[in-house]
Amino acid sequence: MRKFTLAFSVIALVFSFNGLAQAKIEMPEQIASGVTAADLAQRQAIHWVSVEQIEKSLNNQPPVAVGFDIDDTVLFSSPGFYRGQSEYSPNDNRYLKNPEFWQKMNNGWDKFSLPKKIGIELVQMHLKRGDSVYFITGRTKTKTETVTKYLQQELHIPADKMNAVIFAGEEPGKNNKVSWMKVNKLKIYYGDADADIAAARELNIRGIRVLRASNSSYQPLPKAGRFGEEVIINSEY
Repeated sequence: MRKFTLAFSVIALVFSFNGLAQAKIEMPEQIASGVTAADLAQRQAIHWVSVEQIEKSLNNQPPVAVGFDIDDTVLFSSPGFYRGQSEYSPNDNRYLKNPEFWQKMNNGWDKFSLPKKIGIELVQMHLKRGDSVYFITGRTKTKTETVTKYLQQELHIPADKMNAVIFAGEEPGKNNKVSWMKVNKLKIYYGDADADIAAARELNIRGIRVLRASNSSYQPLPKAGRFGEEVIINSEY
């Protein structure tokens, strides 16, 4: 009797498992394409570098002249630009051609700009090396400006090491930064835009990309590393 009961139990268990296997398991609604482990393993072949690696690459080299773009490179200045667009041309970028906007942006609206951590680190590293630091911006030049003073304070640059900001301006089809890089004999230039890297390449100097913050008002975001240039890791803030 015990053998019969045991055999019956085994048969019942087999049928039970078979029923479960045939039952449909209800899946949640698909809301995205999802990724596989192989997808996550894919990375763009970018030449990432750190501030420490840049400094090490300059070991045993004499002091050099280095340049920096300003907006989205050493300053997160979108608040001022956002205000300018809201005030002067809410529906387009005509405000960038308005002298009144530039007069305000270059004379006080940078108090809304946040100094980028990477900007402070890079500037301090170069100052420690004894390098000369220049700021070359695409902003339109105005009769007066407080940008130089603001950068000196926020990036902690000694007064005797601070060079006045160079306002290169922007012209369609022309990169005005190139001539200023050449005049000041730059060996390195840091920038977030494609035009910054292109200007450095034109003079055969070392162009290093700083990441533009994803919430910058300057859209669309550039493709960092597209020219094979060095890109500083974690430089978006």
